[in-house]
Amino acid sequence: MGTPTVLFLKTVKKQIKGAETNCLNRPRTSYARRTTHFYFGNLKALPDEINGVEVLKGVEANIIDYDGRLDLDEERLARLDIVVASLHDVCITPGSKKDNTRAIIGAIKSGLVDIIAHPGNPAFEIDKREVLKAAKDYNVLIEINNSSLGLSRPGSYQNCSEIARMAVEMGNLLTLGSDAHICYHIGEFKEALNMLKECGVTEENIISTDVDRLKRFLKLRRNR
Repeated sequence: MGTPTVLFLKTVKKQIKGAETNCLNRPRTSYARRTTHFYFGNLKALPDEINGVEVLKGVEANIIDYDGRLDLDEERLARLDIVVASLHDVCITPGSKKDNTRAIIGAIKSGLVDIIAHPGNPAFEIDKREVLKAAKDYNVLIEINNSSLGLSRPGSYQNCSEIARMAVEMGNLLTLGSDAHICYHIGEFKEALNMLKECGVTEENIISTDVDRLKRFLKLRRNR
């Protein structure tokens, strides 16, 4: 499992000009429990810097029920630099708008999650305002996912633009995710940036444009 990670990271500096930090968030696969537990336990072997790029070790955990439980235990989550949580239909059956909203808010309120990923996924209808309110109350970031605006989740554009506009209105902090499913797409934010510009989102609303600001945010969450 280590080789793909190293190959992935070797492209980072080349693919992202001027990059200082990369968040390595391996998706958690609920059906391969033993293997993924070993993987996350072994992240201590990964250096904090590769090819001059700082590495934040993290996970995109799956929300696996409508109470917001995650598929990685609290002990391992606590060792990571950054924790992203999201809904995937291979791990949880899309429910009603109320169920899906409750699932995300449950993950937010757990205190274990730093970022909610691709909340604009049309497969999981949510009450956007309620999710953003909970995220602001519990100091959790909302991700605008570039891949969702391309091939990954067709039909996401309208939801994502509504979320972006609401975030500005409500004072939520956003973060951008390339959601690269292959190393060549690391740091690709073109679709997301174009959409955010149309929605009136400024750099001040996006925490991931400033490495030090993001790290201060993560430190504050872990010291609360």
